[in-house]
Amino acid sequence: MILKSRFLILCFFLNFCIIAAADTFTFKADNMTGTKAIGRETIILTGNAEVRSDNLLLKANRIEIQGDNNQFIDCIGNVWGMEEEKNILFFTDRLRYDRNLKIARLEGNSTLEDRENDIVAKGTFIEYDDKAEITVFQISVRLFKDDMVCRSQYAIYRRNEKLLDLSGFPVVFKKDDEFRADRIRVDLETDDVTMEGAVSGTIKN
Repeated sequence: MILKSRFLILCFFLNFCIIAAADTFTFKADNMTGTKAIGRETIILTGNAEVRSDNLLLKANRIEIQGDNNQFIDCIGNVWGMEEEKNILFFTDRLRYDRNLKIARLEGNSTLEDRENDIVAKGTFIEYDDKAEITVFQISVRLFKDDMVCRSQYAIYRRNEKLLDLSGFPVVFKKDDEFRADRIRVDLETDDVTMEGAVSGTIKN
């Protein structure tokens, strides 16, 4: 049984090496185990677990790699990630990354920092689409930029256009000013605020 387990792990390792040559996919940890079933292979990394896929570096207490051609990476516990080319950093309780679609889904207490644009955003659920450069935030959303704070239950951040769309009781605070509406759009380059539906606000000169 021990020899069989070692053989399976060796097969997994060789499989990863072949893929790494094409996709810069590497991993390391203090401990590694593997399971194999019909149509399903899983690698489990524990103890200083770390995975790199192209420009994305992931670290967590536990990382599971599974799916055809190791498509899915599940990170659990004290998850830290960095998209190095775009200088985007995130922290979360749990993360699933789809290597084919290049989409990361963060669950639990989650924070995303776009350091290139000086933006910090938090939410209970975050979906980051690396290809489209669009991020969706849900539940208790907060976004901070300079002296501006945005809050809502739902938000879409379009990084290329530097636009933030807020809905679900959105409110924007700019220094001493306050803006509320059914829907709010913020131009994160100019800090201009556009409001739609049931608009209200307070501006202090």
